[in-house]
Amino acid sequence: MAAAANTLVIACGALAREIIALRQANGWSHMDVTCLPAELHNRPEKIPSLVREKIHAFKARYAHIFVAYADCGTGGLLDAVLQEEGVQRLPGAHCYEFYAGSAAFATLAEAELGTFYLTDFLLRHFERLIMHGLGIDKHPQLLPLYFGNYTTLMYLCQKESAEGIALGQAAAKRLGLAFAYRVTGYGDMETELKTASEKVIQWQN
Repeated sequence: MAAAANTLVIACGALAREIIALRQANGWSHMDVTCLPAELHNRPEKIPSLVREKIHAFKARYAHIFVAYADCGTGGLLDAVLQEEGVQRLPGAHCYEFYAGSAAFATLAEAELGTFYLTDFLLRHFERLIMHGLGIDKHPQLLPLYFGNYTTLMYLCQKESAEGIALGQAAAKRLGLAFAYRVTGYGDMETELKTASEKVIQWQN
């Protein structure tokens, strides 16, 4: 980590590539990033305590800490930790919401309740996090238990590509779902990180 950095972003590993890309594109040299394992996507009950451990491990080294998680299935427990620690996080219930934007995601969710969402990261690691992580690769009979109530796989693209769309279509076929996609870019995550960065720069000046 750079010695001059005074801001730490504690992030879900599923967001690491995108946050680093934003840091480089915006010249946020004052910002460091540390990540928790993306596998916590399947074990959200562990997120609050692990985020707290990260905050305690680094708070003496940084003037500002920001958490790049949404609620992510913690049922408000992450917010309780962050309130105690005086740390802010990304808005929304999950990464799908802040990538799509809260208003746009609400419209998507209302239009089709039976939608399973994938981001660029989840699509790249579909086999490891979905098929293997949920045990479907070894126990195919679990597939209808997990996905029987879904009708559509919606791929929320941070960066649109023909390869990504093809992978999304293949993933939908494996799950027995219809396929759709929407290009979101970095959505509210970019906006929130820019706001947090601007506050730090104003504080420095």
